[in-house]
Amino acid sequence: MKLYNLKNHYEQVSFLKAVKMGLGEHQGLFFPIDLPILKAKELDAMIEMDFLTRSVKILSMLIGNEISINDLKKYVYHAFSFPGPKIAPVTDNISCCELFHGPTLAFKDFGARFMERILSHLNTNNEIITILTATSGDTGAAVAHAFYKSKNIRVVILYPEGKISKLQETLFCTLGHNITTIAIDGSFDECQTLVKQAFNDHQLKKNTGLNSANSINISRLLAQICYYFEAYALIPKKHRNNIVISVPCGNFGNLTAGLLAKSMGLPIKSFIAATNTNDTVPRFLKTGKWKPYNCISTISNAMDISRPNNWPRVEELFHRKKWKLNQLGYGSISDNVTCKTLIQLKNMGYISEPHAAIAYKLLKNQLQSNEYGLFFGTAHPAKFKNVVDDILNITVPLPEKLKIPSKLPILSHYMKPNFEKLKKILIT
Repeated sequence: MKLYNLKNHYEQVSFLKAVKMGLGEHQGLFFPIDLPILKAKELDAMIEMDFLTRSVKILSMLIGNEISINDLKKYVYHAFSFPGPKIAPVTDNISCCELFHGPTLAFKDFGARFMERILSHLNTNNEIITILTATSGDTGAAVAHAFYKSKNIRVVILYPEGKISKLQETLFCTLGHNITTIAIDGSFDECQTLVKQAFNDHQLKKNTGLNSANSINISRLLAQICYYFEAYALIPKKHRNNIVISVPCGNFGNLTAGLLAKSMGLPIKSFIAATNTNDTVPRFLKTGKWKPYNCISTISNAMDISRPNNWPRVEELFHRKKWKLNQLGYGSISDNVTCKTLIQLKNMGYISEPHAAIAYKLLKNQLQSNEYGLFFGTAHPAKFKNVVDDILNITVPLPEKLKIPSKLPILSHYMKPNFEKLKKILIT
C-alpha cells in the first residue's frame, strides 16, 4: 500500500512507514494512492462473511502484501476480540448501530487496538516509541488500554481539564505504568496544538520516537472501515438499497472511514455529518467559508472540536471520486435540543447519550420516507452517567468495566498549554 502526503504529494510512503511516522512533512496527513473497488460479486460474498473474516479481507485489500495474511489475521483477531457492532431498532426505519461494546465502551477501541498490533509488529528492534495523543474524551481511554504495558511503548495523553466526563477520565488516568496523562488548562484544540508543536520539533521526534494515536494515524482509520461493512451486513436485506448513516463528528475520522468504505463499493446512499455547537464543518458546507470559532464546551464533549484534523482527507476523497460536497448531509445541534432528544429517545424505549442523540436528531430531520436510517452510538451511556442521569431522571447502571476505575485515584499531571513543559515531560 502506497500513501501520499496531502501537503506534499511527492512524499510517498508505504503503509508501515505511514503508521510509524504518523504525519508527513508540514504535518501532512497520509492518504492512499490506490483506492480498491469491490466488484458486485465480491461485495456479495464479503457481506456473507463473519465480522472477523471480512475485516481481514478488507484490510488485506487495503494494505497489500506489506503484512502477511497470517500475521494480519492474527492482529485483527487480537484487536477485535470483543463484541462487535450491534443494531438496536428505535423506530420502523431508524436503528442505532452500537459501537461501544469494547474494552473502553467506545468505538475507538477498534482503531486503537489495531494500531497497537501494527506498531508492535513494526518494533522489531525494541526501540522506545512514544505515543503522544490528544483526546476530547474517548480516544484517551481506547489508546491507553490498547497500549497498556506494551513493551517499549510509552503513551502520553493530553486532555482538556474539566471538559471530559469524570468516568471518561477515570478510564485512562488511573492506569500508571507506561501511561502518562496530562490535564491541560484549556480546550481540546489547545491540546491538539501542543501535539502538533511536538511533531514540528524534529529533534524531539527523533529522540523520543514520537508517534500519534489520534485518527490522523492511517492504521486507526483503516480499522474503522471494517465496522461499516458489518453495520451494512447486520441490516435486513430489504433495507439495504437506501441506507443513510448519521455519524457524530468531532475530528471527523469516523466519517472519513465511512466514506472510504463507500469508495470501496459499500452501497451507502448518503451520510450525515452530525456536530454539536462546534459547527465549523456544517457552516463551511453551507457557506463555503472555513472559519473555526473558539471551541465551546458542551454535554457532547467528545465532539468539542472546532478544527477537525481529518477534514482534508474528506475533501481529498470527494475530489478523487469526483463526488460533490453538497451531497453530504450535515447539521449541528444545541445542548438544549440534545437534552430534548435524549428524552424523546427514552420515551421510545431507547436509552442513549448526547453524541448519539445528536446523530439521531439530524437523521430524523433529514431522512426521506423511502430511506432506512442508521445513527452511530459511539459510546456507552454510562460514560456520561451524570449528564444522562440528570436529563432522564434515571440511574444508569455502571458496567463492570467502569466500576473499578471509578474508585481509583487520578494520576494526571496538570499544566497550562505550555510546550516547553510538555517537552520536559516527554524527554524524561
